Amino acid sequence: MATPMVPAGIGPDDIGRLYRSMRRIRRVEEAVAEVYPTDRIKSPVHLSIGQEAVSVGVIDVLREDDVVAGSYRGHAVYLAKGADLPAMIAEMYGKATGCAAGKGGSMHLIGAERNVLGASAVVGTHIPIALGHALAAKREGAGRVVAVFFGDGATEEGVFHESLNFAALHRLPILFVCENNFFAIHTPLAKRWATDRLCERVATYGMPAHRLAEPDVFALRGLAAGLVAEMRAGGGPAFLECHTWRWREHVGPAEDYAAGYRPRAEMERWEAGDQVARLGALLPDAGRAAIDADIEREIAEAFAFAEASPFPDEEELFTHVFA
Repeated sequence: MATPMVPAGIGPDDIGRLYRSMRRIRRVEEAVAEVYPTDRIKSPVHLSIGQEAVSVGVIDVLREDDVVAGSYRGHAVYLAKGADLPAMIAEMYGKATGCAAGKGGSMHLIGAERNVLGASAVVGTHIPIALGHALAAKREGAGRVVAVFFGDGATEEGVFHESLNFAALHRLPILFVCENNFFAIHTPLAKRWATDRLCERVATYGMPAHRLAEPDVFALRGLAAGLVAEMRAGGGPAFLECHTWRWREHVGPAEDYAAGYRPRAEMERWEAGDQVARLGALLPDAGRAAIDADIEREIAEAFAFAEASPFPDEEELFTHVFA
């Protein structure tokens, strides 16, 4: 993959901020992968290693009061929006100090203080919830927007198409972001889609639809910025299909190429275009080292917080229960 040049208007501060966010997500998830075999993490984990640029490129152009929604593979969305890292790790440990009080685990992260909606483990079910927030944002009239992130598998759910139609019909300020890593668990697109023209299908609902086939966080950020600006002005919804590649298995900390359903050679192609490494190489050595050291300190403190936190009391079994 070719390495695109830095576009005009992107300065050293932008590069440093984007690098910090992507590197932080990468290192948090690598630390999760290291700890996971010890069984101290009490829930399944769906890692975003390799896919960080999608969440970071979009969320970097959002305001603090904008809303984001992620799927069960939602660590990157949660962290890119600035939600609490110690609370995330404590949640994965099943501790009372977790962001869902230890009851949700990795697939149910929530950061209400940063406008991160609670994630769902059921494919596609967070999309209509995000849609409801977009409807509220339009009625509020303060220019807020919603960005909802989901995998290519979610586009096969009926509620995805219902949400597209409703959003276009009511011109809601919502950006649909498909993180297309080409597999629904182990099943490739070619066995699920009659054609790969996803953007063409989405465009028939009456909204702009764009495909980014190469990993370029600057191009994604620039495109997202324009779409979000149009939404704030009442322009209605938009759709982004971002080709990406998960470096680890569907669920769990390891690689899965020995399973035979996807080739290691394709992984090497995506590693060559890794945006974390690309942006790191654009920074002065001392500046990059300082960012890296700060991230490592923050991660160590988050895991120490999770280790030291208590498990929920038994009485918590009976709270937040409908009946």
